Amino acid sequence: SKDGDAETFRRRRQTEIKHGRISMLATMGYITPDLVGKFPGYLSPSANLKFVDVPNGLAAISKVPAAGWGQMVLYALYCEASSLGFGYFDEAYNKNAPGDFGWKPPLLATDDAEKRTKRLNAELANGRLAMMAIIGMFF
Repeated sequence: SKDGDAETFRRRRQTEIKHGRISMLATMGYITPDLVGKFPGYLSPSANLKFVDVPNGLAAISKVPAAGWGQMVLYALYCEASSLGFGYFDEAYNKNAPGDFGWKPPLLATDDAEKRTKRLNAELANGRLAMMAIIGMFF
């Protein structure tokens, strides 16, 4: 941060990584159904709603049933609450670098500090691009 507070910078970096990861997933979720198609079957059998009946983008808001929105809101609240320090993720948030939660993806994890820095910078850049991309796709 501007005033040199390391804890403020750490929190902002964690937030930037989290938003970047969410935006990368959202961007792929927006594009993928057009490229590979949608799931067969029903999104909500009780409402007779099939996956193919749900459009991409903001138009989907009015099509998804309330129970589906409830599930998405609960998951989003869980993701946000995990960063509040209730003790469940204390080790990951306090000891590791921002964005490192102890999970090591097999093809991406490395012990080489230079490679790790390069990959983190690539993730930050891709996350920033994805944040702009998903906002652009809405309009």
